[in-house]
Amino acid sequence: MAIRRRDFLKGAGLAAASLSLPRLARGTETASIYELERFGNARILHITDAHAQLNPVYFREPSVNIGIGEMAGRPPHLVGRAFLERFGIRPDSADAYAFTCFEFEKSAGRFGKLGGFAHLKTLVDRLRGDVGEKDSLLLDGGDLWQGTGLANTMQGRDMVEVANLLGIEAMTGHWEFTYGEQALRDNLERFKGEFLAQNVFLTEEAAFNDARAFDPATGRVFKPSFIKELGGHRVAIVGQAFPYVPIAHPRRFTPDWTFGIREEELQKHVDALRGTDKVDAVILLSHNGMDVDLKLASRVTGIDVILGGHTHDAVPQPMPVKNAGGTTLVTNAGSNGKFLGVLDLALDRGKVNDVRYRLLPVYSELLKPDPAMAELIGRVRAPHVADWSEKIATPDRLLYRRGNFTGPMDELICTALRTELDAEIALSPGFRWGVTALSGQALTMEDLLAETAITYPETYVQEMTGAEIKTVLEDVCDNLFNADPYYQQGGDMVRAGGLSYTCTPTEAMGSRISELTLNGGKAISASHRYKVAGWASVNGRQGAPVWDVVGKYLRSGRMLQERLGTGVALKGVDGNPGIAG
Repeated sequence: MAIRRRDFLKGAGLAAASLSLPRLARGTETASIYELERFGNARILHITDAHAQLNPVYFREPSVNIGIGEMAGRPPHLVGRAFLERFGIRPDSADAYAFTCFEFEKSAGRFGKLGGFAHLKTLVDRLRGDVGEKDSLLLDGGDLWQGTGLANTMQGRDMVEVANLLGIEAMTGHWEFTYGEQALRDNLERFKGEFLAQNVFLTEEAAFNDARAFDPATGRVFKPSFIKELGGHRVAIVGQAFPYVPIAHPRRFTPDWTFGIREEELQKHVDALRGTDKVDAVILLSHNGMDVDLKLASRVTGIDVILGGHTHDAVPQPMPVKNAGGTTLVTNAGSNGKFLGVLDLALDRGKVNDVRYRLLPVYSELLKPDPAMAELIGRVRAPHVADWSEKIATPDRLLYRRGNFTGPMDELICTALRTELDAEIALSPGFRWGVTALSGQALTMEDLLAETAITYPETYVQEMTGAEIKTVLEDVCDNLFNADPYYQQGGDMVRAGGLSYTCTPTEAMGSRISELTLNGGKAISASHRYKVAGWASVNGRQGAPVWDVVGKYLRSGRMLQERLGTGVALKGVDGNPGIAG
């Protein structure tokens, strides 16, 4: 189906927000959706969770993103029609396609792919040029270096080159740490911007042994913030890396470092910026996840805006949060290069008087690729394109990952693990990165690597009792639905192949998972031992990389004959707007 420019412009709901009054700005037939009205005297652009997706992608937003307790019915826990109604977006618009799962397959044919760094470069240059380079700033919220076979092979070096050309002036991190300290530091030597992380410190033993740190006196490993003059005013950017790196990933990657949210250290640092450094605005560049940021904003004072990431939530308007010092705006800017956040500040007399915020979808059909960036992408990809371009399967259904409990892409991975490793059950991590494949669209090894490329990809088979399987499900479920956001790590539910279960998200830890059965309907026994396949263990494993195992399965042609799927029945969440349909 031909893509028409008016399809993008007619009724497009490009969201904007003011510190005093959130509002919507709509595109028209005659004005480009990227022509933003000049406001204020400082512009900050923000991307996050690009996961190394250099070229435009399809990416379906979740149809299940359940909020519990105080978060029920509040952004980011809205999907489908509930999301559209909350933000005033027309169901047939390009924004509905970009921000939600609503009629995704139909809209994908109409509006095409989003993102792509050559297209993003064009948009970034335009928006910075509109206000002047000296009055603008480009930030990245982390998860920039990981998510593709290319990035995994090059350990993120490709993305450092891309970041430098794009003009990123500061970033924080998460998956960047999974390359290990040496690779991380080697990349940072080449990165022209600042790497900021106020919440990463040396362990006691590492400090005793004089391990390398930005501030040996405090043990802070990285620079916590930097200050840039924008519009004649001093704006501080504070970095907040993912707080749970040694828990969510193998400890061996960061043995000398401790992480955490570190509220007290953050408050002290913000106070010093406001006091000693006399900055006019404080922006937190965060990889906490949106729920964590909302709680943090209620407890730490002096932060004007949190530019958030990690949970991949694309939220068109910032959420205002009151605290003892005033109001902090909390944002989250989506993933996979699909969006560019535009924060315009009106700064005057040592404070932020007003704010305009827009989360712009990066429609590749509306943006000409920047020639220099396109050349760079082609050059870094060239040595690997031939090896990864083989067509290994053509799916007969939409394959996507994102969603609290399951997705066809993860079901495929679980089925491949069970089949190739001769296991009754498969467990696969609830990663939120990975792109969407349309039905009938050929899958290549490069596509498969975009779902699986990590530095600990080894598959394994082990015996687990039914009780142990339930414990794993309960533990991950608590990470997802704990009423205290500080106990949430931001991923989705572990994917389980070969079994079905019932989940009651509103229950307490240990009581959310019930009625576990094998695919044939036989109840899982607590004492019986089952053969379980998996990958991405935080403990060291010996086994073939997951992409080889899944690739072998796909090449066999069995995917189209075998039934995919894991039955997850939900209780206690009827009417929750975090569930579509």
